[in-house]
Amino acid sequence: MNLHEYQGKEILASFGVDIQRGIVADSPESAAQAALKLTEETGTSWYVIKAQVHAGGRGKGGGVKLAKSINEVKSIAEQIIGMQLITPQTSAEGKTVHQVLVTEDVYYPGESETSEFYMSVLLNRGTGRNMIMYSTEGGMDIEEVAEKTPHLIFTEEIDPSVGLTGFQARNIAFNLKLEGKAFKEMTRFVSALYKAYEQSDSSLFEINPVLKTSDDRVIAVDAKVTLDDNALFRRKAYAEMRDTREENPIEVEAKALGLNYVDLDGNVGCMVNGAGLAMATMDLIKMAGGEPANFLDVGGTADAKRVEEAFGIILKDPNVKAILVNIFGGIVRCDRVANGIVDAYKNMADQINVPIIVRLQGTNAELAKEIIDQSGLEVQAAVQFQEAADKVKAVLA
Repeated sequence: MNLHEYQGKEILASFGVDIQRGIVADSPESAAQAALKLTEETGTSWYVIKAQVHAGGRGKGGGVKLAKSINEVKSIAEQIIGMQLITPQTSAEGKTVHQVLVTEDVYYPGESETSEFYMSVLLNRGTGRNMIMYSTEGGMDIEEVAEKTPHLIFTEEIDPSVGLTGFQARNIAFNLKLEGKAFKEMTRFVSALYKAYEQSDSSLFEINPVLKTSDDRVIAVDAKVTLDDNALFRRKAYAEMRDTREENPIEVEAKALGLNYVDLDGNVGCMVNGAGLAMATMDLIKMAGGEPANFLDVGGTADAKRVEEAFGIILKDPNVKAILVNIFGGIVRCDRVANGIVDAYKNMADQINVPIIVRLQGTNAELAKEIIDQSGLEVQAAVQFQEAADKVKAVLA
């Protein structure tokens, strides 16, 4: 589950990570009030207005702007709230901005220069260990840094039996070429950041940039946080941070129905049971000359009600030209699935306007094919993978 910047910063602050302070606002008036409150609390006279959407590159799309007065805060907030923000990480339509984060200015003059760093905490799937990745090149796209100057990206892998050690935190500060107070602040920052990542059940913490201020404070100026959905049952306060306005509405509806669904850009809808079979089915569709329109796993239950719900979700996508149902009947018998498909089809016959190919394998597979063939419905039964692929290719021709 992705979080907004202000939500990620709330989690960071709760674990002792220093952050750029800010107040979220959903109107120009509340943005001006937020700026006034920040001035009272921090003494700042300049403010940064940041669009709150689940996408990076907000500054490139005009979603991050500097205001030098309260009136300017209100004017900029009026421009940003309600806009369709288009960034390298959004679709061509962009995302609607519903709220902004009004933050203090942390690039104030001082005795030394400011420095920006990149830092993230994530799982290295190759080694099965958590990893801190960091670079002196903060404020830039890390992909660009990796491509052009890979020697400027460092990593620290964390032994799960020991955790982050003091030596590793100091090594990070050393590689970032810090010294004195800034060195100590960075080691403290790293320790608190890793604690936040581990104890919040996150799958990603990305801070870009981490700022060394002119008075040698080390703070998180941005925060991209992704929580592990599987752990939300024990993090109810975090689960309430979910903003469904930022998510695909079809995926939100499917989740409410208990369906594992991911929307894709193809033209063939998939209904399967099991993630492995889903991946194989998507490959099958591509081999047949089509493109998968979704990933949809109905799980171990495939009765009429669940099949009908799955059909309903798939058919919400106007790009779907055909539906391939590929079910392995192990826990649930194939004949029961076939009856569920027939009943669901009859219940929503007026909504189904695309060809449906059904491949059922496993317990009572032959009986299931008979049920499909004798139903009199416009449903094509297949037995082998290749046969299903041929039928998909034929209906797309």
